[in-house]
Amino acid sequence: MSGTRGGARRELRAAAVLAAAVVVLSVVAGVVWGLLAPTELVLVVEPGRGATLVGESLHRFDALALFAGAGAVTGVLSAAAAWRWRRMRGPIQLIGLLLGSAAGAWVMAWAGEAVTTWNNPRPDDPPVGQIVALPVGLESPLVLLVQPLTAALVILVLAGLSATEDLGSGFMSPFGESRPQPYAEPEYDDAFYPGDAAERVPSGAPAPAGADPVLSPQESSPPGPSLSK
Repeated sequence: MSGTRGGARRELRAAAVLAAAVVVLSVVAGVVWGLLAPTELVLVVEPGRGATLVGESLHRFDALALFAGAGAVTGVLSAAAAWRWRRMRGPIQLIGLLLGSAAGAWVMAWAGEAVTTWNNPRPDDPPVGQIVALPVGLESPLVLLVQPLTAALVILVLAGLSATEDLGSGFMSPFGESRPQPYAEPEYDDAFYPGDAAERVPSGAPAPAGADPVLSPQESSPPGPSLSK
C-alpha cells in the first residue's frame, strides 16, 4: 500500500511538472502569435469612432487562424514530449497534460494580446480622417479548445499504436508500482511429482547433472498387454 501511495505521489509530481512545462511553452507560443498577428486599419470618421476599411475585417479571421495553428503546434509538441516520458505514461500523465493545455491556451491568449497591444498601441485622440492600425483580438473563445483537443488526440493515437498493455512504461499499475511478470511460475501436480517442492523439475526442462531423468506419468507406467498373437 505504501508503494502504491509513493507511486501516486511520484506521478502527481510528474503531472504537475508536465502541466507547468506546457504553460511555459504556451507563453512562448503566445508571444510569437502576438508578434505575427495582423492589425486592422480603421479610418477615424469622428472623435472616438472609426470605420473599418474594405478588406481589413478579414484580418480578424487571420488572427484567429494563426492562434489556432499556434495552439495545434503547441498541443502536438507537448503531447509528443509527454509520451517520451515513458515511465510516467498513464491516466495521471494525461490529466496533467490536458489541464496544462487548457491553462496554457488561456495564458497564450493573454500573453499574445498583451504583446499585440504593446506592439500596436492605440492612439489617444486621433484626428478625424486619420487611418490608424488597431490590434486584433480573438473573436471566438472556442479557439482556446484547439490546444487541449490536439494534445488529447495525439496521445490517443500514440496509445492506440502501442503494442503493449502497459503502453511501454514497464508497469501494469496506473500508479507505476506493479511491474508485470514476464514469465509465469511453473505448475506442478503433487499426484505425479511427490517429494520436496524445491527439487521438482518442470516438464521439458533438462535434468540436473547426476540426477535421474524425470519421466512423465505415461512413460513411467508399466506397458499394457500386447495385442499381437
